[in-house]
Amino acid sequence: MLSSAPPASGFLHKPVLSEKRLRSEAVRVTDLSRVLQLLQDPLSVRLSASLKERQIFILKKVVKQCQRGYLLRDLADIFKIMNLCAERVSDHPEYARILCDLLQICGLPFLKEKSSDEMKYASVVTDCVSQMGFLMRIPLPEVRRQICLSVSAFYSRDKHQHSSDGVCSTRADYRALMLERSGVSETLVMSLALTEEQLPVKLCLLQTLQILSRTSEVNCKLMLRAQAAQKICFHMSEGDPSGELLFRSSEILWNLLENGSRQEVTSQLSSSDCIASLKDAFLHLLLKGFRHHERQLRNDLLVLLSLIAENPGAPLIESGFLKHLTPFLTFPELKSHNPLVRNLKLSFNQEDFEMKKLLLNIMVVLSRDLSALQLFREGRVMLALMLLVKPSSSAERSGRHRRRWTSSQQEELQLQALSTLSSLAPLMLEEYMTCQANTCLLLLIDCCLQHDSSSGRGHGLHGSSGRGGRRAQLRYCVRVLRSVTCVEHEPLRQDLCDQGAIGQLLGVLRWFLGRPQDEDAVALEIQTDCLLLLSVLCEGDVHRKELFGRDGVELLIQYLSLDAALVFSGLGHNKLLLSSIDCLWSCVVGCLGAEDVFVERRGVDLMLQLLQRSPRHMLSPLVSTLLELCENPQAVTHLLHWSGERDTSASQLLLHIWRREETTAVSRDPHGMITDVKRPIVSRHQESSSSSSSSPDVSAAVREVSENLRANIYCIFCKLGFEDLSGLSAEDHITLSIIHRYLDFKVGEVVHEVLSELLDEGVSPVVSDEAALKSVLQVTEATAESVRLLQQSILGRQQQEELQEEQLLYKEILFTQKQREIAAEAWRSYVARTSNYSVLKEFKRLQEEQSTSEAYAPSDTETPEPPNTLSDQ
Repeated sequence: MLSSAPPASGFLHKPVLSEKRLRSEAVRVTDLSRVLQLLQDPLSVRLSASLKERQIFILKKVVKQCQRGYLLRDLADIFKIMNLCAERVSDHPEYARILCDLLQICGLPFLKEKSSDEMKYASVVTDCVSQMGFLMRIPLPEVRRQICLSVSAFYSRDKHQHSSDGVCSTRADYRALMLERSGVSETLVMSLALTEEQLPVKLCLLQTLQILSRTSEVNCKLMLRAQAAQKICFHMSEGDPSGELLFRSSEILWNLLENGSRQEVTSQLSSSDCIASLKDAFLHLLLKGFRHHERQLRNDLLVLLSLIAENPGAPLIESGFLKHLTPFLTFPELKSHNPLVRNLKLSFNQEDFEMKKLLLNIMVVLSRDLSALQLFREGRVMLALMLLVKPSSSAERSGRHRRRWTSSQQEELQLQALSTLSSLAPLMLEEYMTCQANTCLLLLIDCCLQHDSSSGRGHGLHGSSGRGGRRAQLRYCVRVLRSVTCVEHEPLRQDLCDQGAIGQLLGVLRWFLGRPQDEDAVALEIQTDCLLLLSVLCEGDVHRKELFGRDGVELLIQYLSLDAALVFSGLGHNKLLLSSIDCLWSCVVGCLGAEDVFVERRGVDLMLQLLQRSPRHMLSPLVSTLLELCENPQAVTHLLHWSGERDTSASQLLLHIWRREETTAVSRDPHGMITDVKRPIVSRHQESSSSSSSSPDVSAAVREVSENLRANIYCIFCKLGFEDLSGLSAEDHITLSIIHRYLDFKVGEVVHEVLSELLDEGVSPVVSDEAALKSVLQVTEATAESVRLLQQSILGRQQQEELQEEQLLYKEILFTQKQREIAAEAWRSYVARTSNYSVLKEFKRLQEEQSTSEAYAPSDTETPEPPNTLSDQ
């Protein structure tokens, strides 16, 4: 057969050579194209023993020559050789060893002869690495393992020595980039299905995927495109005595979460099969895992389940996961006969502590599903939380069982239980009331105030800004009370008031006011929540406002004395100030005794000072509260006599706020006068919203009343009066004339809207109604015209007064100038007399002549002595 071979082959046309000559010829073989020619020869389809031996020998020589790595320019030929070997593996197993050796060299850095080779052969490298992934189709375990090892080696940071012949290794980042571009990570994920019966290969493949997903976002994206999370999770709980399968799978899922799309990962894991697999793995580790790394892996799986629970479409309840999890949520606080927890024992080490915190966290996530609340009720989750909040009660209920959490761990669990309670309690009010949670929380608040300096370290995330005291517990207690009182549940509010919550909350505020040196963001948050609690409890109930009483008013006065500049401090003073105003509205306004105390303590003056200094977004609650206080005659008196910065009166301040409201909204002339008598107070925003509004039930004219402060300012002036307001300028009088007719103008607006809507709908009113509507519009227009005439007269008087003042000032200037000229002339005369003797003699002569003429004057005639200007001067 060899003698009949065509001469096209460089090797096969020769007769059979001796072994010695064959080796010498192989040493000279450095041209890979000749190797390819040998492997691709038509006669190679039916290999004889001698030809197969010769090919294997040549391939071994190629492997030996490439021990340091493949040149970039040889990669294409090398992978052609690999593919040819792969085709013959099934029939000739001898090629498997050669293929593994060639693949092993792929794990070494590729070699470049020039610096430009990396860019020049980039596409070739990408294609070759991609082909390496497709070789996973070969069913031999050793080949698949070698592929995984070689791919993993692409991320190796081992430094290889440069050769002396000028050939050097490619950069590590270049190899990683080529691997990402090749898409081999996606191919490896899809090849997971080929390794079902080969556990060692699967473990090696998972290790490779773990390396690929550890630092590369591109690889994670490609893996997720191949449904990596779902495929890996589905098989993670399969039988593996070593536990490596579960460990590798968990690590890959974490890498995908950290470096890939979290939403995509949770979406893939939200299938029933994946949740069942995670549940089985978690329960297995919880009940039978006692080693340190098993507990850590158990906690990692619980975090994954928590992330899946955040997906609203995850079938956690349908899969039975929550039903199996509920007994563990209340362990060890409550005893249970459930077989899952009957023999469960915790070591109370750090891993068990972390698991307990994760279980508390997953409660909050699962509470978003109303179906989960029923399971929480059946599992007595609320009682377990209250026992964590009050550890002593747990010890009493448990009898012989005594907790073994450390004091710092117990405190952190208490804080997290309070945080969990703030989310669950509003959804489980009946269970909350049954457990007498209000009593427990109020007792804990009292304990925090009494023993702040002696206990509590503020451990963990929930203990921020609580070190050295128990402010962290106080913070979360108040937060829980705030969350439940904001729900419309009157029995719960009444229970709080019956237990003295109002006085206790006032005590908390008094406690913080006595420690100004400890003021920080947490302290301000607690005070803000306390004020909000008081507002909710006292709103609409006069008896509770009386309980708030003088002590509460005194505290409010201190909070309203806050410097308005602190609003921009960033610590939360703005929220504190708004809560104080809201508390004033709910706890003081409407109770005559509290109002009198507030006015007596000059609270109205403080409100006006805040109104003068506060930013725009805080004016609305201030003006609204001030309007309610104007129902008290004493408050009106204080308003009329108040004088602020630069002797500004309350009426001037309100007029200034009105003008600021109209600056960008209403069309006015430079003097603030009405320009459109048909629509004197309509804002531009109101016109645009009325034209674009598609709902006929929404009136732009009525809605505008609640969107700005003009209606409230008008009502305040109705209490103060529109006349005899001292200190107003002409500009103020012009603005006041508009405010005086605000209600008339507003009625005209509403009528105009009614007519416009009827016209848009094609409806014609009856004659009498049409006449009445048009009459109202005419009256409104006439009123606006009269107001404009009044404004013009005010402006004319102002201009006349300014002219008179200007003339008077001009006369004063003339008189001053004349006096300066007389003084200058007198000075010049004095200088001349003292510096020139002839001028002095002439002046003396004139004085003597004047004296002589006065001596000869008739004695019986009284003539006034003429003024001697020069001598006077």
